[in-house]
Amino acid sequence: MKKYFRFEEFGTNYRTEFMAGMTTFLAMAYILFVNPATLALVGIEELPEGVTRIDQGAVFTATAIAAALGTLIMGVLAKYPIALAPGMGLNAFFAYTVVLGYGIPWETALAGVLASGLIFIILTLTGLRQTIINAIPAHLKYAVGAGIGVYIAFIGFQSAGIIVGNDATLVSLGDLTQPTVLLAIFGIVVSVILLSLNIKGGIFYGMILTAITGIIFGLIDAPNGLGGIVGEVPSLAPTFGAAIAHFGDIFTIEMLVVILTFLFVDFFDTAGTLVAVANQAGLMKDNKLPRAGKALFSDSAATVAGAVVGTSTTTSYIESTAGVGAGGRTGFTSVVTAGFFLLALFFSPLLSVVTAQVTAPALIIVGVLMASSLKDIAWDEFEIAVPAFLVIVTMPLTYSIATGIAIGFIFYPITMILKGRSKEIHPIMYVLFVIFVLYFIFLS
Repeated sequence: MKKYFRFEEFGTNYRTEFMAGMTTFLAMAYILFVNPATLALVGIEELPEGVTRIDQGAVFTATAIAAALGTLIMGVLAKYPIALAPGMGLNAFFAYTVVLGYGIPWETALAGVLASGLIFIILTLTGLRQTIINAIPAHLKYAVGAGIGVYIAFIGFQSAGIIVGNDATLVSLGDLTQPTVLLAIFGIVVSVILLSLNIKGGIFYGMILTAITGIIFGLIDAPNGLGGIVGEVPSLAPTFGAAIAHFGDIFTIEMLVVILTFLFVDFFDTAGTLVAVANQAGLMKDNKLPRAGKALFSDSAATVAGAVVGTSTTTSYIESTAGVGAGGRTGFTSVVTAGFFLLALFFSPLLSVVTAQVTAPALIIVGVLMASSLKDIAWDEFEIAVPAFLVIVTMPLTYSIATGIAIGFIFYPITMILKGRSKEIHPIMYVLFVIFVLYFIFLS
């Protein structure tokens, strides 16, 4: 084992790698509870006609399995200390845009995730992935990341009751005297304090403290003894194989845009995370990522597996930097993290205490972290600022990540051509321009 993971070369040992793997798990354990709540649209009382709610317990199991499998493949095949799990932002797009907004059944949405994963594998194996990534301007990539962050935070404020609907102004400030709203605000404050103090796993600990506070004040039902904490693994039967069974439903213009969105966002998440973690761990060589193909394959394979068992796109997590900060340097760190995700399968009863007020602070904090890419956008170049701004602002305003991407990608070639910078536009961007224009024509 030591020889396979090259412990001596990286100056590490079992204890260091184990602690790093546990640290990474704690930093991203919140996804075990946030993902099922998001995909099951917890807090949304009415669904579109003909659309059913995905089983929350099954999604919990699918989340843990997809995270464990993807992280294990990353550790053993690519040998990187990088963990994977269903991605924040992509799960919100799945639930709030595709299912709630478009009225597409969750089974068909899972089929879209499966299709995006299969395309990702093909693009990775053929080398086309890098071509497509390079075709999309860096500033638009930054805008997509920041826009998703703002969108996720908006959902968090909404589910917390801090932001509510208003017939006159569309939205307004909620009733801050409501106990449940105060609980969510407490969770935000606690999470901010923990992360400001650089406490690893601050988001997860913030959720725990919020849930405990809610139980103490009678806002959340307390677990009933040990059985309310540890229990049987929820069945995958409600979701397993649904993506395959409904694969034939994806061949529409609407689903094409959905699949492209899954694909693009996963592209950006994966590329950014791999480079960031590898840089921190000192694994980059000549500004290149060794075994990049294996790392990308691990990510795409995890998405395919996750879709089959019943969850949205699985991607590499930036929280892996927490484990690297604790000394993790090899794939064994990921093996340990994967083991913790499997162990977590037996803690599904805790889903009952993870209410919308408990998950809302996590959504808001993740939104803050994702919005950091705003600083990398060239705001002083109008032809760049316009499409970037439209991507960012239209995501929350239209309640759709896909719409935000579409509007920004349509305006980009227009502003660049008008500024005389047409030679800088990659031909692929023109193809995307046409696709997204057709998308709006179809919606109308």
